Amino acid sequence: MGLIMFRPSRSWRVALVYDLHCHLLPGIDDGAETDETALEMARMAVADGITHLACTPHIYPGLFENDTNSIRDALTRFRGLLEEQQICLTLGMGADIQVVPELLSRLRSGTFPCLNASRYFLFEPPHHVPLMNFVRFIADVLSAGFVPVITHPERLVWLEQYYEEFLTVARAGAWLQLTAGSLTGRFGSGPRYWAEKMLDAGVVHLLATDAHDLHNRPPLLAEGEVAACRFLGVEEARRLVHERPAAIWRNKDPDQLPLPPGLLSQGSSRTGKSRGIFRFFPGRRN
Repeated sequence: MGLIMFRPSRSWRVALVYDLHCHLLPGIDDGAETDETALEMARMAVADGITHLACTPHIYPGLFENDTNSIRDALTRFRGLLEEQQICLTLGMGADIQVVPELLSRLRSGTFPCLNASRYFLFEPPHHVPLMNFVRFIADVLSAGFVPVITHPERLVWLEQYYEEFLTVARAGAWLQLTAGSLTGRFGSGPRYWAEKMLDAGVVHLLATDAHDLHNRPPLLAEGEVAACRFLGVEEARRLVHERPAAIWRNKDPDQLPLPPGLLSQGSSRTGKSRGIFRFFPGRRN
């Protein structure tokens, strides 16, 4: 309460702003620890201009064994708390999913949630160790009709050696999501450099907060939108927080949406519906 948040002028911000990656649900992972913290995070998000927020706790084998049912139960309970406190924030469901051998089958069965029951899901690569067969995994997921939204690639320790692989999967139809705070230096100079490099290359689809708490990783999205404007201009920066996340919220076909500017000349097939996707992955054949 009593927090004062920077908000860009309404003359250039759209009315609806979506944060599709937030660890808001209390006591379910390493995000908000208590109801009070979660409610204050929700107030902070609203003050920042966020209108729609996807609650996306970790699914991390051996550490956070969440699934669709447990997340839905926590979300239903927290929606009730928002109503009691009269906090006007529309919540959706998802998860920040680490790779597991059964990931694709659990997406198909619905035991791992996609974002707001869409075809899109958050995929969190390992932070410190390169993911074996990363490109092949993304190809298999796309060919099954799901769209992986790769979270915070700019913060991965191994990004520099594998940067071209991220460009490859983006050209094939995976979406790249940067953390807004990376663009303001909240995570240090390295993530800021890579976030700016990806924006400058025009390969970023979304911004999100990846918020976990009130202070170190708060639910602030406007600062990232402002920073993105320097590289992309107002129109494309809006797409990062409004048009594309709104399309995910409504489960729109990615082929109907404008590509990031750096992917426009790539002729991307954009979804696994097209068998032409495999031309983006050397050595892959149907």
